[in-house]
Parts: sequence; structure tokens; C-alpha cells
Amino acid sequence: MDADVDLMLTVGIILIVLSVPSLLSAWVEGRAPRMGAIMSIAALGLIVAAIMTKPGGYAFNEVPGVMLKVVAGFLR
Repeated sequence: MDADVDLMLTVGIILIVLSVPSLLSAWVEGRAPRMGAIMSIAALGLIVAAIMTKPGGYAFNEVPGVMLKVVAGFLR
């Protein structure tokens, strides 16, 4: 269960980072940022769900370690 919550946090953070270029390009081109907005909403949902599901939540300084643990689990 704890690994699933860590994965939700990691995917949420990656999605929010990937949505920034989409949002910026839509803003510069003067069009509606549909895909970037959908990605941002999904990412924020995943991050909030992960924080609310884990007892005690996450401290800001433990997030990089959690992300490294998830990535290392995939690389094994």
C-alpha cells in the first residue's frame, strides 16, 4: 500500500512538471490550454490523494527520496 501511495505522488509530480510546457505554449500562442489543464488537474488530484492517503502525509524534504525509491524500483 505504501508503494502505491509513493507511486501516486511520483506520477503526480512528473505530470505537473510535464504540463508546464503545454500550458506555456498555449498561453504564448493565444489558445486554450486544454491538455495542460487536464494534465494539471490529474496531477494535483494524484498529489492530494497521495498526501491524504499516507498517514502523516509527506514532509517536503522526504519527497526526493520517495521519488528516487520509486524510480529505483522500476529500474531493478
